[in-house]
Amino acid sequence: MLVYQDLLTGDELLSDSFPYKEIENGMLWEWVVKGAVDFDIGANPSAEGGDEEGVDDTAVKVVDIVDTFRLQEQPAFDKKQFVTYMKRYIKLLTPKLEGEKQEEFKKNIEGATKSLLPKIRELQFFVGESMHDDASMVFAYYREGATDPTFLYFAHALKEIKC
Repeated sequence: MLVYQDLLTGDELLSDSFPYKEIENGMLWEWVVKGAVDFDIGANPSAEGGDEEGVDDTAVKVVDIVDTFRLQEQPAFDKKQFVTYMKRYIKLLTPKLEGEKQEEFKKNIEGATKSLLPKIRELQFFVGESMHDDASMVFAYYREGATDPTFLYFAHALKEIKC
């Protein structure tokens, strides 16, 4: 199994058990979640004097990528805040990349950023478990009519670790 860590923080952000496709000249990896997962929180209404009939409130719907990698949702950005974040992010990530990857990143990051800007109001923003200020963002949005989110990761910000 492969796990992908944030190159800047070391937080685990995803694994190869979630199929993805490359978009925006390979700058972004896109995952489409296939349904929320029921997660039993362990409550037992009958043992606590509750009614056994009716709604099962012991199951909580979670998005598997968010739950598995303990992604932490962040406040939304407006366009100006997002551009400011991206400028800082590019300065932090570029020196961590080597040779060809660095050149590819410099060449294509502007296009990938511009592809996200029209969706800015629809995006949810996540970072890894450490919630570090310099973390790579993970973006989620719901395509028109979709009930399951689509996640976007900056491919160059991911470090592959074999487990």
